[in-house]
Amino acid sequence: MTVDPNAATQAFPPPQPAHGRPNPARYLVPALVAAAVAVGFGAYGKVHDPAGTAFNIAGFSSTGAVKSWLATVAFAFALIQVVSALMVYGKLPGPSWSAVLHRWSGRIAFLVSVPVAVHCLYALGYQTYESRVLWHSLLGCFFFGAFSAKMLLLRSERLPGWLLPIVGGLVFAVLTVIWLTSALWFFRTFGVTT
Repeated sequence: MTVDPNAATQAFPPPQPAHGRPNPARYLVPALVAAAVAVGFGAYGKVHDPAGTAFNIAGFSSTGAVKSWLATVAFAFALIQVVSALMVYGKLPGPSWSAVLHRWSGRIAFLVSVPVAVHCLYALGYQTYESRVLWHSLLGCFFFGAFSAKMLLLRSERLPGWLLPIVGGLVFAVLTVIWLTSALWFFRTFGVTT
């Protein structure tokens, strides 16, 4: 038997058109992961005996000052993320590298916020002795849950166009309240100091 190398090959069958409703797991898994992260952080903060301090950086007068400045840096990069997101979605004029700016500002904001969260959970724990502290503890746990959901949704395909801006806006709004109830409170109470 001979084979003609120039013969037309059999084509693959065309892909089946997508129909029906989207798989609910696309939304359910990020929501469950978000809840697990938020509840896990809250539970750890509640049952863990606060250590009092977790870290300090030379040149700063206290861990509160370090945390306040790191939180302010994270908040500044989060602001850059919001502006660059508006550029990516065409709501503001922006350079061609707006998407890169958006990704890297988010990465930096997250990386800077991690030591703050570690200190909050390890050194202070989940506390409720006044309304500011209660909201800060609650929203701090919620932030990392919502952030986890956003990261998982970024990997999903065929999402509704409104979903990521809503989740991203929620993450930014929560981070704003966290910053208001921690860093801004610290600077107003103890002064803008290092």
